[in-house]
Amino acid sequence: MSVMDKLKKNSKIKETSILASSKFFSEKDQVPTEVPMVNVALSGSIDGGLTSGLTVLAGPSKHFKTSFGLLMAAAYLKKYEDAVLLFYDSEFGSPQTYFESFGIDPDRVLHTPITDVEKLKFDVVNQLEAIERGEHVIVLIDSVGNLASKKELEDAINEKSVADMSRAKALKGLFRMVTPYLTMKNIPMIAINHTYQEIGLFPKAIVSGGTGIYYSADNIWILGRQQEKSGTEITGYNFIINIEKSRFVREKSKVPIAVSWEGGIQKYSGLLDVALEGGYVGKPSNGWYCRIDRDTGELIQPKVREKDTLKGDFWKPVFEETDFAEYIEKRFSVGHKSMITEEVEGEPDDSDEG
Repeated sequence: MSVMDKLKKNSKIKETSILASSKFFSEKDQVPTEVPMVNVALSGSIDGGLTSGLTVLAGPSKHFKTSFGLLMAAAYLKKYEDAVLLFYDSEFGSPQTYFESFGIDPDRVLHTPITDVEKLKFDVVNQLEAIERGEHVIVLIDSVGNLASKKELEDAINEKSVADMSRAKALKGLFRMVTPYLTMKNIPMIAINHTYQEIGLFPKAIVSGGTGIYYSADNIWILGRQQEKSGTEITGYNFIINIEKSRFVREKSKVPIAVSWEGGIQKYSGLLDVALEGGYVGKPSNGWYCRIDRDTGELIQPKVREKDTLKGDFWKPVFEETDFAEYIEKRFSVGHKSMITEEVEGEPDDSDEG
């Protein structure tokens, strides 16, 4: 018996296995959404998507955080017909019709109202303990940022006005407990959170809830937005997904997504910015766009307006006839190359010495 076999047999943990055949890595699932650039923000690839583990969507109020969460949940439920959405709700701002607008059947959603961090912790840990690997469940918490601690509630009931220092500790404990379950049972969890502005000369957005949620998360998005106007009328928003933390996407990457009042999330939004940057689409004149022949560098007619670049017909030949998908992956994906290099680029080796 080899040393490896001896150690494996001797382990008291039944999930112990050789890394090369570990199901926690070899069977890791990716669930693509309908929006290519959302997949890029999740995985670094247009063909990737949501994985098991904790994804945090953070931003100020009315920044479409719940909508992005439901978009991911809808993709998961579509891929797995037996899947269930476990929805923890502290904001009560998402009626049944909102779920239906994303194609989510309310009969596949288990709605659990929560008032404090401790109630969430006890219930979600019990649920995760009961789930078997292979059962398809996705968890959405809306929101972490709106949850009080048990002590905070008790102080309010007893009319005590004292500072509560227990909330961050409770949140840290919550995510420390659930993180192993998510990987071991292949479960994606999406947590909606709030941000606040750091005080200082150069303030930046900080994810609320302390360091616990930051340490446990596989992905953290911080959402920003700008208004899209037609004259003085607001017609939608241009969002920027700022990648604050990711195991798959280069941190500090910025992924653009457009949302309109009429059509919701624009499926092909964000691609134009990357295609212009990479030289796959050109701008022959103000307000006009056309594809570029990658061999000759010539513009391919006809030219179209920006609204026409939001259609699948424009992007189909770009993906089919060029290496645009590969360019996107190289541009955003972390990748896993050798972590040790033999030479430092730019430094001469010994053979260059006279």
